[in-house]
Amino acid sequence: MQRLCVWMVVAAALVAGGCGPGTGFLIKPVPVSEELKEITISPEAGPFVSDRIAVVDVDGLIMNSRNGGLFGGGENPVDLFVEKIDKAQKDSNVRALVIRINSPGGGVTATDLMYRRLAEFKKERKVPVVAMIEDVGASGGYYLACGADAIVVAPTSVTGSIGVIVQTFSLVGTLAKLGIDTKAITSGPRKDMASPFKALDPEDEKILQGIVTEFYERFLDIVAAGRPALGKDGVKALADGRVYSGAQAVAKGLADSTGDMNDALALAKKRGGIKAARVVMYDRPWGYKANVYSASPVGGMQINLLNVSAPNLMTWLEPQFLYLWTGGGGGAANP
Repeated sequence: MQRLCVWMVVAAALVAGGCGPGTGFLIKPVPVSEELKEITISPEAGPFVSDRIAVVDVDGLIMNSRNGGLFGGGENPVDLFVEKIDKAQKDSNVRALVIRINSPGGGVTATDLMYRRLAEFKKERKVPVVAMIEDVGASGGYYLACGADAIVVAPTSVTGSIGVIVQTFSLVGTLAKLGIDTKAITSGPRKDMASPFKALDPEDEKILQGIVTEFYERFLDIVAAGRPALGKDGVKALADGRVYSGAQAVAKGLADSTGDMNDALALAKKRGGIKAARVVMYDRPWGYKANVYSASPVGGMQINLLNVSAPNLMTWLEPQFLYLWTGGGGGAANP
């Protein structure tokens, strides 16, 4: 059976065009199980050391949908994060957790789901959690970092951007120039609120602003809980949506210290009273699905916050509430 599979792969490759000069085919066996596997990334502690520090990466946009790939759906960031935390929680030898963040944020709900799962881990395991912000830990990325016991930031990192944005736009003027008229038949006057096919009227804007303000207050509460020395008023004074460098974040109390991954690991060891530990990460061979978030729909490619996935054309027309640093391109008013 294995030989047959190999010949089928070779035949398919030959049909696809064969090998060009200086090229060849690599046939590589892969694990049948796609469950996350533990990988030791720092074995210097020795082969007989059982204590572990788990490192969990959070990269890119935080959205509760699978990232679109060239050949199909990729990972759902919420699913992957939850599965990694699940694995760390089940391992009694994990004595500390480091969340390595490189994210500008993303969806309000997706961010909060990950934050709450981290809070559950801390409550269940009672081990130190350190957030390490390397390149970007802005908006939703910073929201998640506030779930840690300590925040280490690279001095050249960008963090903060505490706030909420919902991007709306109107195609009314363009459609009028093209001689196209649209009419939505609705059950109520606000059913087509924020539709790109009509202008955003003052009442629509007022309703959306109310939701943005509510989510903004939640963000302030999360940061205040994670940075108690600032208090909510202190957080609000820093929360006009701007970003800060790593050094500025430490000076203003949004982070504890500047450093790199080695510093974050050293802090985790110190807080956990750990003398020696293996540093481990979790890697998925392929597309194993372990929980409810795994089955979420594929999200489209994100370009300037517009979802341009052709199979789901209408999704880019939907306004989304985001804890996201847009680099100033959103143009939305502060909450």
